[in-house]
Amino acid sequence: VQLQASGGGLVQAGGSLRLSCAASGYTFDDVTIGWFRQAPGKEREFVAGINWSGGSTVYADSVKGRFTISRADAKNAVYLQMNSLTPEDTAIYYCAAVSWFSSSRWPTSDEYDYWGKGTLVTVSS
Repeated sequence: VQLQASGGGLVQAGGSLRLSCAASGYTFDDVTIGWFRQAPGKEREFVAGINWSGGSTVYADSVKGRFTISRADAKNAVYLQMNSLTPEDTAIYYCAAVSWFSSSRWPTSDEYDYWGKGTLVTVSS
């Protein structure tokens, strides 16, 4: 499985960015795609997740109402639309995949098997 995140950049506080995660090389019956981020000096944290087949989504409390995760089946891509960005959103953003989905719980970060290289998002104040 190959994942490639893109779309990062420098944006002013209050601005928006859309990150893309291009996925290829998997033949699983189902897959969960997650976005994570890691700020300088901080641990990696979960941002948002989406179930590929059913479209269920989940968000970290810190981004609810500001970020939206979506998928484009034809492009095998997952997007993260980020609005109302703040300097606290500055981080390297990664997309990751795991080959299962459960309606009862979402995968923990340690359970994601495949990780792409990150894309840097910098929000200036």
